[in-house]
Amino acid sequence: SGTVPAARLPSTGKVLQVVSTALETTGSFSSASTSAFADLTGLAVTITPSATSSKILIFGHTVVASSVRATIHTAIFRGSTKLGAANVSNRVGGTTATLPTNYTIYALELHTVPFTFLDSPSTTSATTYQIKGTLGASYNGTFYFNRTQNDTDADYGGRSKSSITVMEIGA
Repeated sequence: SGTVPAARLPSTGKVLQVVSTALETTGSFSSASTSAFADLTGLAVTITPSATSSKILIFGHTVVASSVRATIHTAIFRGSTKLGAANVSNRVGGTTATLPTNYTIYALELHTVPFTFLDSPSTTSATTYQIKGTLGASYNGTFYFNRTQNDTDADYGGRSKSSITVMEIGA
């Protein structure tokens, strides 16, 4: 008949569940001489894996800006564990980073920063993935998300939204 019974399909590599959120509100926080990451409030999802062997595929994007010309670091956290960052001693080590080209042009720069990571949490407990950010220890400024520094209500004043999606993949 041209159909394959479900029992004959492979049990690995299937998408078992998807959880997603999009953040439309704006936010900001002070990032002064610290490499400590702060929450991008509202940009988190919780998933409960069905098996300890499952993988979690995390992807999405953030829209960020800063009040100073600084490297803007974003990172995916599972609880207090930073995921996908290089293991280096003297660097902030975010999942992603972007450097504004010229933040002084009307303070209207926005940077879309995509991220992807495949995690192996080895648990069947509820697991939260949170996006966080910092400007790093070399800078004193404000970290903005979903808005420009100026955030003017004009046709040239951009706002956007950020998102995170997690998918449980059967192993």
